[in-house]
This record gives sequence, structure tokens and C-alpha cells, in this order.
Amino acid sequence: MPLIYGIDLSIILLIPAVILSFYAQNKIQSAYNIYSREGVRSGMTGADVARMVLDRSGLTQVSIERVRGNLTDHYDPRKKVLRLSEDVYGRASIAAAGVAAHEAGHAIQDQVDYGPLRLRGFMVPFASIGSKFSMLIVMGGLIFGFTDLIDLGIVLFSMVVLFQLITLPVEFDASKRALAVLGDYQILSIDEVPKAKKVLDAAALTYVAAAFSSIMTLLRLFYLRNRRRN
Repeated sequence: MPLIYGIDLSIILLIPAVILSFYAQNKIQSAYNIYSREGVRSGMTGADVARMVLDRSGLTQVSIERVRGNLTDHYDPRKKVLRLSEDVYGRASIAAAGVAAHEAGHAIQDQVDYGPLRLRGFMVPFASIGSKFSMLIVMGGLIFGFTDLIDLGIVLFSMVVLFQLITLPVEFDASKRALAVLGDYQILSIDEVPKAKKVLDAAALTYVAAAFSSIMTLLRLFYLRNRRRN
């Protein structure tokens, strides 16, 4: 992939990733918007759902907090806190139930010492360093012609890729647990569970897109490194 008119054509490697990321974001926004307007027959809000799932799983010590933002829901394994966005926390919708149960699923993973969750937690500082400094280091290596510097940047970015890949089974498993409890605990009816699945499947696609994007970026870095050496 040579330079044409001063343009690095290796950027083409990133086009499929950009398309998939755009599709995934549109899909989750569409699914969430549709099912956040559809109420649940049980009348349970996201906070109610999370509390029921946690309590029945023996996680009464895990607290639930409301946080600002849209789709900012997450579980903090260090503080044992499940945080739900305002729209999920107080709304009795299919989307809210699905998201809340999903985050409670992460708490259950923490309780049972789920391997991929532990590994992801271990990788957090390395991935953070990689995301902050890898591209700067690679750019410095390319500008000054230091291939060892480029290699260091690639190693650091590989930590980001590994983190993204480890995240996939963590998120898929949390959604699987969520759908099971939504039906088993009769939080959602038989016809409501598939709708919650659409929301969680769309959310999972965003993680797939992020992993794919990081892989394609890593491939591009390898290409740039090899071209510099040649």
C-alpha cells in the first residue's frame, strides 16, 4: 500500500472497522430507543430489576447508584457498586430491564470469580497505558526513523487489542446471565425476553466492533513498521 498523492493508502485497512462501528452504534441506539419506550408488564424499573437479581444471587452488599449520562451503566468490582444511568435506573421499560440485568450479571461474575472478568481487571492498567501512549510512540518512531520505538508502540497497543478481545466473553456471558434471570424470575414475560435480547445483542455488537477496529489498527501499525524497515 504505497503513498499516492501523499496519502498513505494503508488507511484503507481501517475502512471496514469504521463502517462496522458506525453500524453498531446505529443499531444500539435504534434498539434502545425503541424498547426504552415499551413498558414492562411487571412494572419494575431498572433499579428494581437490578436489586432483585442481586438479592436473589446473594449479593445484598452490592449497592446501586444512579449516574448521569446515556448508556453509562456499569458495575465497579472494586467498590462493589452497580451504577445505572438515569434513564435505566428509574424507567420501567424492556430496555432498562435488559441493561440492568446485564450489569447485575457482571456482579454475579465477580461473585463466582469468573476468569475472563478477573483477567480483564488485571489488564486495565496496561490497556490504559497502551491507549494513551502507543500512538504517540509509534508516530515518534515513524518521524525519526526509530524502528525500536515503533515496536514499543506496537507492543503497547497490543495490550489494548488483548483487552478488547478479553472483553468479548465477559460481555457475552453477562448478557446470557441477564436473559436467563429475566425469564426465570418472571421480570419479563415470554414475549418480552426476545425484545430485551435485541437490545443486549445490539450492545454486544459495539464490543465486537471495538475489538475489530483495534485489530485492524494493529495490522496497520505492523504494515507501517515493515514499510519503514524496508
